[in-house]
Amino acid sequence: MNFYTGVHPFYCGVDLHASTMYLCILDNQGQTLLHKNLRTEPDAFLKAIEPFQDGLVVGVECVFCWYWLADLCRDEGIDFILGHALYMKAVHGGKTKNDRQDAYTIAALIRGGTFPLAYAYPPHWRATRDLLRRRNHLMRKRAELLSHTQNTVTQYNLPPLRKNISRKKHREGIAAHFPDPQVRKSIEINLSLIDHYDELLREVELHLTQRAKIHDAQMFYLLRSVPGIGKILALVIMYEIHDVSRFASVQDFASYARLVKPSRTSAGKRYGTSGKKIGSAHLKWAFSEAAQLFLRGNEPAKKYFQRLVSKYGKGKALSVVAHKLGRSVYFMLQRGERCEPLSESCLSATK
Repeated sequence: MNFYTGVHPFYCGVDLHASTMYLCILDNQGQTLLHKNLRTEPDAFLKAIEPFQDGLVVGVECVFCWYWLADLCRDEGIDFILGHALYMKAVHGGKTKNDRQDAYTIAALIRGGTFPLAYAYPPHWRATRDLLRRRNHLMRKRAELLSHTQNTVTQYNLPPLRKNISRKKHREGIAAHFPDPQVRKSIEINLSLIDHYDELLREVELHLTQRAKIHDAQMFYLLRSVPGIGKILALVIMYEIHDVSRFASVQDFASYARLVKPSRTSAGKRYGTSGKKIGSAHLKWAFSEAAQLFLRGNEPAKKYFQRLVSKYGKGKALSVVAHKLGRSVYFMLQRGERCEPLSESCLSATK
């Protein structure tokens, strides 16, 4: 975890909400210069901080509505930092908790050099990343409809569907498979929604691919060169990483991607692991999927995988392969080199 250690004449903590925000401004001696509740309006914010704007740093906890404030500070030339919500225990763990106290605590954390930093994603890629996450949400909804259709077959003990209904050409006549008219109507609704999702997903995937080529075509094609990483996984990894140079080491990257589990130790004793849910769930999913696809038709990798299975079991073996792929992607992006065909030796020692 990184902490903000910058020195400024003034420190502004903002407890931000959808309709209101509480401001607290401290000077470098810790004296409170402003403590005020405002509407979440740009003009009101700028007017409140105007006497302290030179040398001011603004900090806010990472909540859903931080985008506009970060963009406003950037446009006005004000330093802005984003706080990691899970690490801001000083805000959540106090005996007294209210908006006024939270704003003061945030300002005090910044002044004391203990404000835990989160990555303030830049605006020129941010909307595309959010659209990609929305695409994944729609895909999961489509999968739920397919699962419901398959489960209904089992529910009524009907003959199994012989073809993969995720393909449109295999869904023709599926509704007639259900003799009960009410059940058939339910399945027709599922099929109609699936067809609509297919059209939406096809359109949004084309749009995302075009945007990726505009934003960073080299990064997109480098990721596509990795066996097991297709178009969608390349998009997810690209937009969740944004800039690989923001990770000081491959260990930092693996931790952010949830590819490793930090250990808990005290007095030389190990008490298991912790923090496995801190990091990017999207990167964790992408590399886990890539590990499965990487093994398909890759005989050297399969041999290495079988050795891992005999040592750790299948679940942990897949996690090891995902970790190796993550390390390979990190070094590939750092060096700007295409991925050579990954072999057993490459997986055994990724450097």
